[in-house]
Amino acid sequence: MVKIDAIAVDVDGTITDGRRRVCHSALDALRKVEDAGIPVIIATGNISHFAYAVATLVGTSGGLVCENGGVIYQDGYNDNRVIVLGDISKAQKAYDFLLEKFGKDIPFKIVEDSDARVSEICFYKNMDSEPLKDLLKDFDVEIYDSGFALHLTDPAVDKGTGLADLAKLLDYNIENIMCVGDSENDIDFLRAGGFKVAVANACDELKEIADYVCENKYGDGVAEAIDKFVFNQE
Repeated sequence: MVKIDAIAVDVDGTITDGRRRVCHSALDALRKVEDAGIPVIIATGNISHFAYAVATLVGTSGGLVCENGGVIYQDGYNDNRVIVLGDISKAQKAYDFLLEKFGKDIPFKIVEDSDARVSEICFYKNMDSEPLKDLLKDFDVEIYDSGFALHLTDPAVDKGTGLADLAKLLDYNIENIMCVGDSENDIDFLRAGGFKVAVANACDELKEIADYVCENKYGDGVAEAIDKFVFNQE
């Protein structure tokens, strides 16, 4: 068992429930972690404004990995501006192709906050990801299913590379970071950390690579892992 010096958590489906409400159990557990001097990192496919709001609500200090690793942020660094790691032009070329192919009948609806995204383009998940992957197979984009949305991203970045870049920036030992997630876009993220945790509602692919699969879903699983591996580690 590795010594855990920091915890990185996904948001949707991990510290939130199926209705995207923050679980009180996760909130209490993460605040307890911060009170113990262990920084918590928010890692999400969502935009930096959303991640910052979550970090403020929870009271985390470990920095942010946003837009599936395309953006990182920490107060006091880079003149308090986000650091953009992903190239959004790759996603834009793919989206332009979809617009040309489908016109006004495009079956993929962009999420409302897309104008705020600086490294990727994001669609509502109103259909399976496979047709989109097939349509864009000749484009230099990665397509992630976060469980709530489909993300067109730069293949050079993911939540794992974003975590690694944030760890380097803040002088964290990535081998001592416990990562907790639930969906396909958390696979690279969990692989990057030193201890991999999948909540009970996680996709099968994530459970297969996890060091520990929680007995509980959503935020209850996060609280379970924190209690078991942070406060009861020998």
